[in-house]
Amino acid sequence: MSVSDYRYLGHSALKISPLTLGTMMFGGVTDEAVSRRIIDSARDNGINSIDTADVYNGGLSETVVGKAIKAQRDYWVLATKLANKVGSGANQGGLSRKWIIEQVDHSLRRLGTDYIDILYFHRAIFGVRLEEPVRAVGDLIRQGKIRYFGISNFRGWRIAETCRIADILGMDRPIASQPLYNIVTRQAESEELPAAAHYGLGVISYSPLARGVLTGKYRADGVPEADSRAGRADKRLLETEWRPQSIEVAEKILSHVQERGISITDFAVAWVLGNRLVTSTIAGPRTESQWASYLAARNVVLTKEDEEFIDSLVAPGHASTPGFSDPGHPVEGRVIRS
Repeated sequence: MSVSDYRYLGHSALKISPLTLGTMMFGGVTDEAVSRRIIDSARDNGINSIDTADVYNGGLSETVVGKAIKAQRDYWVLATKLANKVGSGANQGGLSRKWIIEQVDHSLRRLGTDYIDILYFHRAIFGVRLEEPVRAVGDLIRQGKIRYFGISNFRGWRIAETCRIADILGMDRPIASQPLYNIVTRQAESEELPAAAHYGLGVISYSPLARGVLTGKYRADGVPEADSRAGRADKRLLETEWRPQSIEVAEKILSHVQERGISITDFAVAWVLGNRLVTSTIAGPRTESQWASYLAARNVVLTKEDEEFIDSLVAPGHASTPGFSDPGHPVEGRVIRS
């Protein structure tokens, strides 16, 4: 990669690569040795953005990542996340000031570093006002423990509210939004992506391959391989991307790209990166061969006909399944009167 290939993250002065290495599998189904080789390959290929979270494999992902990047720590833009439940205690999760300060210290210790480049709120916590977590992050930035902060899985109004609070507190706004975004799940186009652009946040989207559905390895009438996410009965896959309509779309794309002489994986990743509102997308490999396929996607350029073909399969701003809503991030606008 040349210097010109890196992109500013939102209105910040921070530059990142179009691919972000996602490490959700590291320290789990991807052992430390393979994880290290993938991280080394990412560095050799100019990737400088790496993403983990406190909840990934009970913190082992952070540990593996920290050890692997330690010798070149300042090269990497290191992001981690918090908010999901990681223990049995009432406050071992969420967005309280208590937990944010505690968990940042835990993450720093696991990562073996004295600063985190981007700390994300991993998810919205319903019923919790955002002033407290934003203020806590401001304190951690002043202490030098984190450099920037971001939000993940936030709807448009929460992006706006987070920015409003930061402005009132006299601190920098978040620099990144991390939405779910891929060909078969396009709802982020309606609110999250335009809101991020308007308020100056870069977008580092996740799951460009729809948790493996857009690799073309699944068939509507077939049994998934035992070592695949579907074969392992991955909870998040089964409640989100494991939809008949998405598998049907993938089969149609597979036929389309064979005529173009490129892989469906390359096509799906290139489609996400072809959106000017997306700064980078998270490539989350389990194996070294999967990682190699992500790298190849950087060289694919989609045509106007490709864009029209995808729009004919999944309407802009919608999911492949009409009325689909992620149960992990439910719609909040219907509150039953008691």
